[in-house]
Amino acid sequence: MSKKPLMQTKYAVPIFIKLLFYWILVGFIVFSIIGAIASLPIGKKTNQSFILSGSENVSTDFYLTLLSSEFRTLKSFDQSEIQKFSVSDLILQLTTQLNRADIRTLFGNEIPGFYPYQNRIIIGQANTNYSNLPIESSPPLEVVLKDHNVIDPPKDDQEIPEHQDQTTEPAVMIYNTHNRESFLPHLDNVTDPNQAFHSEVNVTLVSQHLNKALAKHGIGSIVDQTDFTQVLHDKGWEYWQSYQASREVVKTVVAQNEKINYLFDIHRDSRRKDDTTVTINGEAYAQVFFVIGADYEGNQKNIDLARTLHENLEQNYPGLSRGVAEMGGAGRNGVYNQDLSKNAILIEFGGVDNTLDELYRTAEALAEVFANYYWEAEAVTKN
Repeated sequence: MSKKPLMQTKYAVPIFIKLLFYWILVGFIVFSIIGAIASLPIGKKTNQSFILSGSENVSTDFYLTLLSSEFRTLKSFDQSEIQKFSVSDLILQLTTQLNRADIRTLFGNEIPGFYPYQNRIIIGQANTNYSNLPIESSPPLEVVLKDHNVIDPPKDDQEIPEHQDQTTEPAVMIYNTHNRESFLPHLDNVTDPNQAFHSEVNVTLVSQHLNKALAKHGIGSIVDQTDFTQVLHDKGWEYWQSYQASREVVKTVVAQNEKINYLFDIHRDSRRKDDTTVTINGEAYAQVFFVIGADYEGNQKNIDLARTLHENLEQNYPGLSRGVAEMGGAGRNGVYNQDLSKNAILIEFGGVDNTLDELYRTAEALAEVFANYYWEAEAVTKN
């Protein structure tokens, strides 16, 4: 009696496919576990930024879908405007930070120089592009704390005029989260932009000059002189936690001064002179760049203020403002304490190669333009 041949072809392919699928699944699970472990802040102090960095990779549609299952009122939203929640997309975003709907997430962390393209230019000059946006660096704290010999800076001989008709209470708070950002022309034998820091000759001098310039136009302001770099050192924090350090000071000052309605965080860009300098009527000015955080809700008012100042500067001092950009995402703070006020903006004044003379001219120009905006807004409010 002959034996029936085994029907190998009927089952061989399906078994092979199943085994292949299982191995892929196991590999994906192992990869996910390793990725999760690697992302844990082992050996570091756990803080809210770690949680935020993970949650920012999750689509808002996931949270809305999750909450609507418990809160019926959320189901009243137009479901056609909400993308369908996908478990596979959620897992992909959590484990790899890749978003199928945004190809930039595939290349952004791998291709050198591509990262700035994750930000958004709202308005700018013709030569403002994603390759010359302001740089947000996080140098080792010991580099920032190191002082250098100083070439005598020009004296700020601008005085606040007496009997100036100005606001009786300060309306503006000026502060410097990165208060030791300095300028190479005033540091002796320092040519490396990454070493441009000083405890006294730094961007705080620009803030003080802006304070005096605003007073000339009748606007009172407070210049906070907290050395946030020293605060970081005393608390054992790292440089990227600077905004956490300045946040508490800003909240305190605003709480103590009810009339403060504008928050200006003054910085110095790390770009070189060609990107940060413009000549107007034969004089060199340090250009400004307005930065708005992208990682908080309700930033449109902040954007509107920055855009208005940019446009008004363009009318009076063509080319002085490089533009307005919305910045956030991995590698950036993305909030910049601007959630504390709809009139909070971060202003980059010049770059590492600008002189204080150039910066002071810019501070006076900005004060003039802001004063026109401020008094017009006050007149509208009173009427």
